[in-house]
This record gives sequence, C-alpha cells and structure tokens, in this order.
Amino acid sequence: MATTGDKAMEPLVSVRDLDVSFRIDRHVTFDAVKRVSFDIPQNATVALVGESGSGKSVTALAILGLLPPENSIVGGKSEILFDGRNVLRLSPQELREMRGAKISMIFQEPMTSLNPVFTVGFQLIEVLQLHMGLKPAAARKRAIALLDEVGIPDPEFKINAFPSQLSGGQQQRVMIAMAIACEPKLLIADEPTTALDVTIQKQILELIGALQKKRGMSVLFITHDLAVVGEIADYVIVMRDGEIREQGTAARVFESPQDSYTTALLLCRPNLDRRPFRLPVIDDFMSGNAHGPRHTEERVRGVNPGDAIVLEVNNLGKDFYSREGLFGKRKFEAVKDVSFRLPKGKTLGLVGESGSGKTTVGLTLMRLHQASAGEAIFEGRDLLAMSAKEFMAYKRRIQIIFQNPYASLNPRFIVGHILTEPMQIHGIGASEAERTDLAFELLDKVGLPEASFYKYPHEFSGGQRQRIAIARCLTMKPDILICDESVSALDVSVQAQVLNLLQDLQDEFELSYIFISHDLAVVKYISDEIMVMSEGRIVEIANSDEIYRNPREQYTQRLLESIPKGWHGGRSPA
Repeated sequence: MATTGDKAMEPLVSVRDLDVSFRIDRHVTFDAVKRVSFDIPQNATVALVGESGSGKSVTALAILGLLPPENSIVGGKSEILFDGRNVLRLSPQELREMRGAKISMIFQEPMTSLNPVFTVGFQLIEVLQLHMGLKPAAARKRAIALLDEVGIPDPEFKINAFPSQLSGGQQQRVMIAMAIACEPKLLIADEPTTALDVTIQKQILELIGALQKKRGMSVLFITHDLAVVGEIADYVIVMRDGEIREQGTAARVFESPQDSYTTALLLCRPNLDRRPFRLPVIDDFMSGNAHGPRHTEERVRGVNPGDAIVLEVNNLGKDFYSREGLFGKRKFEAVKDVSFRLPKGKTLGLVGESGSGKTTVGLTLMRLHQASAGEAIFEGRDLLAMSAKEFMAYKRRIQIIFQNPYASLNPRFIVGHILTEPMQIHGIGASEAERTDLAFELLDKVGLPEASFYKYPHEFSGGQRQRIAIARCLTMKPDILICDESVSALDVSVQAQVLNLLQDLQDEFELSYIFISHDLAVVKYISDEIMVMSEGRIVEIANSDEIYRNPREQYTQRLLESIPKGWHGGRSPA
C-alpha cells in the first residue's frame, strides 16, 4: 500500500506473516489468523472487513498487544512493526506506554467499555493524567475540550454524567474522546457503529473521518458492513477464515473486486434500488459461479385495500413511571396513540431511532408490557383486555424473535428441549414422540440437520441460533411473528440467509410479520408497508416503495439520508 523507498511514505504499521492460534486444550489448537500481511499507511483509513470468526478483531488485538497470554500462540516469524519496533517483542511496561498514547482503540459496545460507577469525566481525566501527566485542573479543562470536540452537547455539564445517563451515540462519542485524548498515531475502531441507529451511525462515521483528517492520524476500521466501508475507507482488506482474500485501494476493491468472496459481501446486502425474489448468499458465489444466483426476478411488495386484516391496533399507549423526589413520580409516555392494521401474509416494518417506541409497541402487543391505553383486535377480540387465562389460548398465536440469539436461548437445555417444551406447555402434539417428530421437521424447515436436536446453543453460530429461535416460534404455529431487530446482530451473509428464510416461511404459511429494525435497507427489502415512529408517535405510514420514493415528513427524509450509500467514488487514498 505504501512505497517503502520514500521515507515520507513509509507505512505507520507493517504486519508481516502474522500467525495466531488459540490453545483449546492440551492437545488441540485453533488457527485464528494465518500468514496475514498488510500495511497501514500514514494519515489514511484502512478498513478490515469480514464476517464473524474471520480474524479481524484478533488481528487488531495483536497490534495492541492485547492477545491473552495464557492461551494464545503467535508464530515465531510474525512481525508487527510500529515506530520501528516489533510490538510482539515489547515488554509489558513498553506495551502499557504505547497503548492509549500512541495506539488507541474504540470498542464495539460502549456500555460495557465504560465503567458504570464512575462519571465519564473521571474516566477521561484518568487517561489524561496517566498518559500525559496533566494536573487535575488541566486534565479537567482538556477533558471538557475533548467532549466538545466529539460533539457532546453542554460538555461542562455532561462531564459529571454517568454512562447510564447518556444515549448510545453519546457513550460512543465519549469512547472516541478517550481514544483520541493523547493524540495517538493510530486509532483502531472495532465495529464502532454496529449497534447504532442510522442517524447516529452517520454522525459517528463523519466524526471519525473529520478527526482523522484534522489530527493526521491513521485509522484501522473493523466492520462486516461494506456499505459503511464505502463511506470512510481509503484502503480495504477483506478477511475470511483467518486469511486475507483481497486487499487494495477502496476504489479498486469496490469497482473491480478480484475475489468471489468480496463480490459476495458486496451483493448479499439488500439494495435500495431493487428487491430480488431472494437475496444472494455467500454460497451462490463460492461454488464456482462468480456472478451469483441466476434467479434475480423482482418481488412485488405492497398492501392493497382488499387484503384481509389479521390484527387491528387502535390508539395504543404505554406509559412508564420513574421515582422523582421522596414520594413523587414522573410519567414518561413511551407510546402515544399508535394505530395501524396488519394484513394477513404481509409485513409491517417499524422504523425509527432508539427511544422512538418501536420495541415497546411489540412488547405491549405481546403483553410483556401492560398497555396504558388502546386496543389490539385479533379475530374480533381485544387481546389487551383479556384476562391472563383467556390470553393463554391466544399467546401461542403471536410470537416474538428477539434481537440477541445468544441471550434468547437457554444455554442449559439442548435444542430438542428448547423446541419441545413450548409444545408441551401449550398442548401441541399428542405424545412426546409426536412433538419430537415435529421438532425434527421444523429444524429441517429452517435449514438445520437433525443432529442439531441433541446439541447445546453454544455449539452453533449466531445465524444458526437465530434459526433455532425462529424454529421455536414456529412450534406454536403462530399467525403473527414480531421480529425485534432479529437480524441486526448478524453478518451480512447470515442476515441474507435469515431474511430468505423468513420470506420462505411467509410464502408457505401466510405468516404476518411486524418487523422492527433500525436498518432501513433491510426494512425496505422485507416490508410491504412501513410505519415510521419518533418519540412514541407515528410520523407516517405508507407502502414501503412509496416511503422511500416520496417521504412526506422531514424526519423520514433525515432517516433515509443517513443510510450508508456504499462506494460512490468520492474518496481517494491519502
């Protein structure tokens, strides 16, 4: 990437023949990174792209000297050269002096990276005192300036806030302020926008780009989303199974990908301009067909006046209360006067920023929250007014798929138990044998082998776990599935597989979906109708193509403008 003959163009970091394996037990090791070599040029942004398990984060941790010494093994020929020194050979003291001061990292989840019992100011000042030796007053002044630089409103007040008192976007800005506090030469950003709304994601990407130019630092940006990469990167490195499949300038990789895996990553993500009948998946490109699937006909979406209505929601409201003072309480209206109709066999997409009320609507319809107002009419009866005993007969008819496939499955049960227990509770199947047969049938339906029945959740990938969660919902033979950010935590290729599965199930069983997401490209692909929410209210509701083609409200326009557009030819290597 850099011309080493010119001193001024020497790379900031050179990774050479990096091999990293992890010891599973005394006799077994797992090769996480294999013979990886690349450069990070000075004053440039390099994107490290790949799916979960590709070795991206392991490579970044190796650059920081953060590999766990108790079970990681680094190859003897491996080199990571920074400032003329091999990071892999530095002493613990030298590594501590390097981290934060010369190389900093922004982690994916700010809520687990910030200490919840200390104010953000305390944590930021600690960094400045430790690495720069500033006195308390000078450190506080510098901390306020940093919070202002990363766009925290009213920084002199927010410096005294605890992490829980800030939004997700503000927490990530605090993490960025901590990372740039000592003016490092290299900033590593590990999936810094994955869990954020599109509007906040755009702000964070613009902030990182502006800081990179202003401070003349290099950025290693780790992600699985090539649409994001196209917005920020000068150079792109594509990894799979611990190996580099392709690397080069962003222009070359996006406009003329050389590896079929890169082509697959570029095309698996839903496109705003078209809606194929099925999304392409990785296997479509890796089986010798470099051009992907042959069947690319368009799927028609939309709601028609004559469609049968399976659920009618009128004036739904949900209030929460928090303590204020010694005896008082404050009311917060999370959902306000929400009304919509869900046709049979169609998908209603719910979109909006965090705190807009999307998830609260879904949980209230499931009666996991008690509604404060309104009604939900299903087969002529109000689900929200039923007694718990009456609702038991309807509970299985409306199911929910949660966002996190790692937290929604009981780790102590085998998959067979996870699938058959709901059937036993609701009296589905005349015998245990019949329920087991139905579980095998559902595993096959979601693309998992029968052997999965006898395994535990930890033996599956994230995408496979989400398939198990979908199979568990199907055991109830539901009429309505609420998908709450159910693909947002997945790699783009696995996301495509799950979206195809949901569509197949809808085509076969005429399921109706309420699809909640902050990913507007995914929502457009899967939805017939889209409801936009803000601050608990409906902003607008219309057929999905109409919303994207002609958004009426300014809020909707702002959401659509924030969608990552991918490569547009606007960036060039520094």
